[in-house]
This record gives sequence, structure tokens and C-alpha cells, in this order.
Amino acid sequence: MGFKMGIVGLPNVGKSTLFNALTKTAAAQAANFPFCTIEPNVGEVAVPDARLDKLAEIAGSKQIIPTRMTFVDIAGLVKGASKGEGLGNQFLANIRECDAIAHVLRCFEDDDITHVEGRVDPVQDAETIETELMLADLESVERRLQNLSRKVRGGDKEAVEQERLLKAAQAALEEGRPARTVPVSDEDRKSWRMLQLLTAKPVLYVCNVEEASAASGNSQSARVAEMAAAQGNSHVVISARIEEEISQLEPDEAEMFLEEMGLEEAGLDRLIRAGYALLHLQTYFTVGPKEARAWTIKEGTAAPAAAGVIHGDFERGFIRAETIAYDDYVALGGEGGAKEAGKMRAEGKTYVVKDGDVMHFLFNT
Repeated sequence: MGFKMGIVGLPNVGKSTLFNALTKTAAAQAANFPFCTIEPNVGEVAVPDARLDKLAEIAGSKQIIPTRMTFVDIAGLVKGASKGEGLGNQFLANIRECDAIAHVLRCFEDDDITHVEGRVDPVQDAETIETELMLADLESVERRLQNLSRKVRGGDKEAVEQERLLKAAQAALEEGRPARTVPVSDEDRKSWRMLQLLTAKPVLYVCNVEEASAASGNSQSARVAEMAAAQGNSHVVISARIEEEISQLEPDEAEMFLEEMGLEEAGLDRLIRAGYALLHLQTYFTVGPKEARAWTIKEGTAAPAAAGVIHGDFERGFIRAETIAYDDYVALGGEGGAKEAGKMRAEGKTYVVKDGDVMHFLFNT
């Protein structure tokens, strides 16, 4: 399992440039005019993880298969999108299909690139999009409450539960708060997700800065950082231009280029890590002579469900999991050394998989 992150923002903030860099393609046309992205462009990228390479080296794996994540480059939003302005309706529908939102904010000055509002103010830009999403959610909630009213009067239990959650969302939205600020119990979490509220999705602010500020950010990205902290959201600083250049280079050249720019790693790595943290994701591994492979699961996933990510039969017929912690696997030279040292554990159905676990599942067919 990977996850789908929608790249959103006002027109001309660098969304398509970032998408091109992340997916190492030129599929998304990066042009200096609004709505150059008419259809959402979808790209899958391998999630870089140095641990996987290390495991493959120790096991002599013939193939390395990283886990993957999906980026969706969504058409630029403008003020009034909730009422259908610009490509608003299409934009809003595309966001609903994503697990999280990477909100790209323009934090650079460039007279050659038009700003749709005629000024550079990332905090104001963020508020513009948040407002449009909240208005769209409020309209959706009010419409659904109206449609539910007859069932609620008839005592339909499911409708009554849905109404309770919708009213909680409505109260927050009317106060000018996004739906993600509503406290939701574990029992309600699934039903809450089914509401598909735009402002319930976690947000990662991506500060697109000029090349000279890629390492440490600038005054505009500092303002975004302050806003994100106040909201309980995350942010990363990236120069989309630099990322696009790096994406065209060979690995060795890219590493040298990063050093010259004073960067420890590519922005993609930072973005993925921030995205994983945002959605509470983690990775486990399966390793053997044929292949070393990474798998993405939610934090707190029990062993049978983790096995189910590989194949449904693994979950249905789960017997046990043979598990080695990553550090033990590396320190003891692989599976054989871990077994001899008593570091391979047999875990049952209640075992909660840890980040970095090397696993082998036994199951009935």
C-alpha cells in the first residue's frame, strides 16, 4: 500500500514543475498561464529507502522492489472555485480521491511569472484555498443534511448517526474551522472518512522557494512555518526548479549537485517522509535471494492485516509471522545470523508490526 497525495495550489505557484520533478517525467505541462493542467496528471514514484538497499545487499537479492506512492497534479484553484469559478468543480472532485493534500505555496519573487492575485503572499494564498474548500464542504454538508431529514424522522439508525457527524462538521465550518479540527472517536472514524470532506484531509504545506533559499528557506517560508505550527499541520521547504534539475541527472551527478547547493537530500525524500508522518504510515520488508521488497502499512497494523497487503490469502489463512528487527538483521548479517542469535521471533495475530521489521508470513491456503 502506498498513498495518494494531491498537489494543489493557486495557478502558477510551481505545482506542475514539482510534479514533473517528483515523477521524473514531463507529463505535466509547466507553462506560465493559469489552468495549464486541465486533467489531473497522475504519477507513481518509488519511495527511496536506504534500508531496502542494505537488506538486498546482505541477502544477495536479485531484485529490489521499493514501495510506491502516487502524486496527483490537480488543476489550479482560484477564488470562487466552490461556486464553480475557473475549474473549481473538477478541482474539488479530484481532491476527494486523495488521501492527503500537498498545498504548494509560492514563496519566491519572479516578475516573469504571473501571480493570479497580483502579489506574493503565501499565507493569504493558503487562506484563499482553505476558504474555498470550507465553502464547498459546507454546501455539501447542508445538502446531505437536507436529503437525510426524512430518514432521520423515520428513525433510521444509520441516518441518525450520519446526521450527528454532519452536524459536528457543520458547526466547525460555520465557525470558520476546517473539518479536520473536529474530534472524532475511533468508533466514528470509518463513518467520518465516508463523508469525504475536503477539509478533513491532512495538509502538508510545500513552500516553493527560489534556488538560493532551498537549504534554509526565506522570510516567506518562515511565515508559512509559523502558520502550519499554529494549525498543527506540517510544512517542507523545496525549490521546484532545483528538484526538476535533479530529476534529469544521473544519481552520482545528482549527489554532487545537491552538495554544491548545500542540500543533504533531494526534496522528494523530505516530501515523502513528511507525507508518511502526516498519514501515520510505516514500512516493513520481505527479503530473500529472489527479491528485497518494501511494503507500506498504517502505524498500529497487526500482523495479519500487514500480510494482507501482500495478498488477501495471506491475511485469511494467517498462522504466524517470523520477524526480525531491521537493526538485528543488519548487525547479525542476515536471517541465518539472526536465527542463531535468537533474534528471529515467531509472532501471532495480535502482533503489531514495527517500522523496519523484516517479515516472513506462514499461512494456510
